[in-house]
Amino acid sequence: MAMANDAKPDAETLQVLQDMAHRLRIHSIRATCACSSGHPTSCCSAAEIMSVLFFYAMRYKGTEPEHRDNDRFVLSKGHAAPILYAAWAEIGDIRESDLLSLRKIHCDLEGHPTPRLSFVDVATGSLGQGLGAACGMAYTGKYFDKASYRVFCLMGDGESSEGSVWEALAFASHYSLDNLVAVFDVNRLGQSGTAPLEHCTDIYQSRCEAFGWNTYLVDGHDVEALCHAFWQAAQVKNRPTAVIAKTFKGRGIPNIEDAENWHGKPMPKERADAIIQLIESQIQTNRNLMPQPPVEDSPPISITNIKMTSPPSYKAGDKIATRKACGLALAKLGHAHERVIVLDGDTKNSTFSEIFKKEHPERFIECFIAEQNMVSVALGCATRGRTIAFASTFAAFLTRAFDQIRMGAISQTDINLIGSHCGVSVGEDGPSQMALEDLAMFRSIPNCTIFYPSDAISTEHAVYLAANTKGMCFIRTTRPETAIIYTAQENFEIGQAKVVRHSVNDKVTVIGAGVTLHEALAAADDLSQQGISIRVIDPFTIKPLDTATIISSAKATGGRVITVEDHYREGGIGEAVCAAVSREPGILVHQLAVTEVPRSGKPSELLDMFGISAKQIIEAVKYTLMS
Repeated sequence: MAMANDAKPDAETLQVLQDMAHRLRIHSIRATCACSSGHPTSCCSAAEIMSVLFFYAMRYKGTEPEHRDNDRFVLSKGHAAPILYAAWAEIGDIRESDLLSLRKIHCDLEGHPTPRLSFVDVATGSLGQGLGAACGMAYTGKYFDKASYRVFCLMGDGESSEGSVWEALAFASHYSLDNLVAVFDVNRLGQSGTAPLEHCTDIYQSRCEAFGWNTYLVDGHDVEALCHAFWQAAQVKNRPTAVIAKTFKGRGIPNIEDAENWHGKPMPKERADAIIQLIESQIQTNRNLMPQPPVEDSPPISITNIKMTSPPSYKAGDKIATRKACGLALAKLGHAHERVIVLDGDTKNSTFSEIFKKEHPERFIECFIAEQNMVSVALGCATRGRTIAFASTFAAFLTRAFDQIRMGAISQTDINLIGSHCGVSVGEDGPSQMALEDLAMFRSIPNCTIFYPSDAISTEHAVYLAANTKGMCFIRTTRPETAIIYTAQENFEIGQAKVVRHSVNDKVTVIGAGVTLHEALAAADDLSQQGISIRVIDPFTIKPLDTATIISSAKATGGRVITVEDHYREGGIGEAVCAAVSREPGILVHQLAVTEVPRSGKPSELLDMFGISAKQIIEAVKYTLMS
């Protein structure tokens, strides 16, 4: 039988592909009926597309879904999960009987795809995110692996209203990702009504072409036209390809095809058998097509156990901003491992990721001012263990990508995000640039490690530890220069705080991080001249928090704790400490934090105005001792 390296498949192959599409429809209808939920009509519009992709166009090892040389597939319209599972049942990776456990609690075939399944690289279902992740996979394939594998992304027409889709379209054409194919399943109907462009496929075409994409219009139910489009896409150099497929929602189901109000509804059980019989009656063969094997030309990679080449080279008394130390540490880490990559959103001269770019230009990805897409691209780059990805921008702008970050956690990803310019210490630029909610955001993400280093040495350790840590990591860095307080020999570990200042006479424990740790140290110096001794703790990681050190210090200082942070009170360090000591009797936590929207001014003036400077710490210590 003719396979994907031919421009024109033979009649027998085309018939088998059409029959496979019908089988995928039947699986999708049965599975959604069995659990009385799901999106069979969204599956039916994509049946021919899935059949042609999985059994004609894509090259992969069906027995090894995670093989590094396989073509990649991203189901951006994640609600069509049943048809993805159906394809893998036909390949043989899933038992057909398991399809009937769709969406059940003991079954990994969830309502939307997650990487609990070996053939899913990134979780999808929050719409508009699949193409960005596919861009990361394609960029990695073209520029890092320099390999033959291609990336296919199936998208819904409804989700193309999301701005993140157009961020990804711009990214892919800017970087000439000719190994990327996006398929728009234009079935006209969204969840609650029609999609804005309905079946105007020519408008999709002109928009994609305006974004620099090579574009084909096809009848999405014509297997021959689809075969030809995917074959053509493989011949095109230096441009990504969009296949705009005109389809009908609920294709093949009488009275439901192209009808409104069937989104997310299984077929009525009393009608299901007749519908399945009708589709079965159109199947003419019982042949199966096996996927073509991939070209095996990706280099083997190991990204575990990365070692820094030398200890930090800073000296006591040096002053350097942790954002700059972070850039220097990334560049150093880049020399330690060839698969360290850095992404940035046009802030490289402020986050200092430009130092990495200068030393490792081929491993730096400029994502421009599109933070949602930057996070999605990083997720894609990190799949299948191909890279160690760090993405940096102002911490305030990562809040824009919270949904991508949340989906990254569901994807069980190992990406590292760096947020600079946190808090009122940003100064004159004003509140739009000040991250004051980022700790709350990242604390709410499961399996996320939050580093908040307070000097250049702890920053270098944070970067090195993040590179070796499973799950998502967030490193919070500051704009102003701060003094080196640790020695080059100091050892740092996740979940281990540093007691920076202590004596047997300590009366109060003060916990600060970043700039506020330095304010706490200044307060300690001032108080010691007044005969008052305080203990100062640098938590280093906000999550996990070193509860044991905090509790033992609190007990040693009469249960008196003050937290001081350059962050809003809600969800920050103070609340993390309160939660940590909540089961300990006799510990009182006094929280100093930013409690209202700040304004422009000098950093020192703002720390003072919003109650988190050395002066306020001194007042709080005295107040605590009096009460």
